[in-house]
Amino acid sequence: MARETEIKYEADADTELPQLGSLPGVHALRGPDLEQLEAEYYDTADLRLLNAGITLRRRKGGHDAGWHLKLPLSADNTREEISRPLGPVSEPPRELTDLIRARLRGQELITVAVITTTRQRSVLLGPREEALAEVADDQVHGMPRIGGASASRWREIEVELTADTPDLLVAADHMLRRAGLQRSQRSAKLERTLGSILPNEPGLGDGATAADVITAYLREHADRLAAEDPRVRHRETDSVHKMRVATRRLRSTLRSFPTVLPAAGTAHLAAELKWLGAVLGEERDAEVQAGRMDDHVSRTDVALLLGPVAARLQAHRAKAAATAHRGVEAALDSQRYDALLASLETAITGTTDGPAARRPAKKVLKSAVGRSFRKATRRMHAAAAEAPGPARDVGLHSARKAAKRARYAAEAAAPVCGTPARKFAKQMKKVQSVLGDHQDTVVGRALARDLAVAANLAGESAFTYGLFYGYDACAGERLDAQAAKVWQKARKSKYRAWLT
Repeated sequence: MARETEIKYEADADTELPQLGSLPGVHALRGPDLEQLEAEYYDTADLRLLNAGITLRRRKGGHDAGWHLKLPLSADNTREEISRPLGPVSEPPRELTDLIRARLRGQELITVAVITTTRQRSVLLGPREEALAEVADDQVHGMPRIGGASASRWREIEVELTADTPDLLVAADHMLRRAGLQRSQRSAKLERTLGSILPNEPGLGDGATAADVITAYLREHADRLAAEDPRVRHRETDSVHKMRVATRRLRSTLRSFPTVLPAAGTAHLAAELKWLGAVLGEERDAEVQAGRMDDHVSRTDVALLLGPVAARLQAHRAKAAATAHRGVEAALDSQRYDALLASLETAITGTTDGPAARRPAKKVLKSAVGRSFRKATRRMHAAAAEAPGPARDVGLHSARKAAKRARYAAEAAAPVCGTPARKFAKQMKKVQSVLGDHQDTVVGRALARDLAVAANLAGESAFTYGLFYGYDACAGERLDAQAAKVWQKARKSKYRAWLT
C-alpha cells in the first residue's frame, strides 16, 4: 500500500494559479505536461464503497494508468492507495476486491460513473531534482451510469505530496487560498459526479427509539470492522487489535440489549462474532506477548540471560505470528466470514422486533446498562472471594469481560444518556484495562513455563524463563490489588446514580 496525501480545490474557468514554484523548499518546476485520462468507477448499486470513503477505478491514460483502490485513513487528506496494471480484461482484480470484501458483502460491482479528465500536470522539485509534489489542473467531465443523475463539468486543482514534506502542503494550501481558491467540498471526483444521488445519513433526533440508537451503534462498529479488514490482510500495525475490538463491541451489543435485539434472533450472529474474535485474538495475543517478552529481556541483566534466550524467543515469536496470521487469513477468506457479514447486515438493516425496540431510548438503554453493571459487580465479588491462585485468575478474567460489556453498553447509550453514561463508561474502561493487564500476566506465566520446558528438553538452561515467570507473578499480584482499588472507585454512586 502507498499513502496518498492531497488536497483538492474548486476553481473557476478563468482562475489563474499562483506561482507554486516559489514555495519554500521548491527549487524548480517541471511541466506542465498534458494528460488525457478516462476512468471507470466501480461500486455496488447502493454505493456502499463511496459511502465508506472508498474508490475503485480503472483508468486509462496518464503516467499511472491502471487499477486504483483508495482506502480512507484517519489522518486528514490521506488515503491508502493500491495500484495494479490494467490487464487484458475489465473485471476488477481479485487481489483488490478481496480487500473490500467486508464492504461488498456479496453485492455485485458495477460501473457507476465514467469520468474523463484533461489534466495539466506539473511537478514541484527539490534541490536534487527529486519530486516533492504534483500539481494537477483538471478539466473534468463526470458521467453517472446509475440513478438518472445528469452529467457535469467542472475545474479542480489538486496538490498531492510525493515526498514526506507535509510543510510544503501547508504552504501550498495557504498560497492557493490567498489566491482565492476554495477547498473542494467533495474529496473525490466520483463523489462530485454522483453527489445528487448520494443518500443522507439520518441522525438521532430527540424522539430516537431504543432500536434507532442500538442500530446506529451496530452500524458504526460494523463499519469499523470492514475498515480494518484490508489493513489486517496487509498486516498493518494495530489493525488486528482494532478489528478484534470491533467484533467484541458488536457481540457485546447483541447480548446486552435483549429487549431491543432478542437473543433468539441474534444468538447465531453473536456466536460467529465470538469465533472471529477468537481467531483475531490468537494473532493479537502473539503480538502482545512478544512485546512483553522483549520488555522482560530489556529489564534483565545480561549476566542472567543464560543460554540462547534471544534466539529461542525469536523462533517462538516468528512461529506464533505466522501460525496466527495464517489462521486470520483463512478466516477472512472463508465462506463462514462472508456469512457472518451478511448476518450482520441483516441485523442492522432488518426489523428490530424486541418488546422495547420502539420505546423511547433513554429508559430502555439505562435499564440494560444497569443489568450489565450488576453482572460485573457479582463477578468482581466472586473473584474477590477466591484465594490467590488459578481460580481467582479465572474469576478476574470473567469480571473483566463483564466490566467490558458494561462499558460498551454505556457507550452505546451515551448518545441519549449523555455525560453520565460517558463518565460511567470511562470508569468501566479503567477496570477493564487493569484486569486486562492482569490477564496478560496470566498468559505470560504460561508462556514462560512452556519456554522453560522447551529449553530444558533441548539441553538449555531454563533459569532465565523462571525469572520471566517471576516478573509476571509479581506484576499479577500488584495488578490484583490495583484492580480492587479501581473497582471501588468505579462503583461509587456518583458514577452509577444515572442508572436508577
